[in-house]
Amino acid sequence: MEDREIVDLFFQRSEDAIAQLTTKYGSLMQRVAYHLLRNSEDAKECVNDACLGTWNAIPPARPAVLSAYVCRITKNQALNRLRYHGAKKRSIALEQSLQELEEMEGALPSAKTVEEAWTERQLTETIERFLDGLDQKNRVMFVKRYWFAQSVESIAKELAMRENSVAVRLSRLREKLREYLEKEGVWL
Repeated sequence: MEDREIVDLFFQRSEDAIAQLTTKYGSLMQRVAYHLLRNSEDAKECVNDACLGTWNAIPPARPAVLSAYVCRITKNQALNRLRYHGAKKRSIALEQSLQELEEMEGALPSAKTVEEAWTERQLTETIERFLDGLDQKNRVMFVKRYWFAQSVESIAKELAMRENSVAVRLSRLREKLREYLEKEGVWL
């Protein structure tokens, strides 16, 4: 079933919407949650919570890219679960990846007001353009680290690279991102 048709089911408030969503994106949502939580049962609960969150968000939202929309909801559910279980139980990989991005203070605002929401959207589009300009390996590496919060060790294994090489490339990518954000006038 096409994404548009699934979104239409949500607008019709059809219970089939959840079934179609989990059929199409359930395994992707499970992977997103598991990468953060490292626990299958917690990941399954996050997927269920994300389905409910999607049900509550659509309507009024009409996402253009349903997969990205539900992955973001799933990721937020997983992060909430991590916070609930306590910061001390967070995975080291997640903590490190969040810390690396937080070191770019001022570059990643949260949406609290309309102006901040607009700024966040502009930042998102700018980062997407930055990622489009990277070669595939660097883009995959960046997304695995900063979206899926995979450890450097895990990325190195998947890409058949040395951990040190991955760490150096990620450091260079963060610096390139900082320069790109400054050039685009997004960096505060």
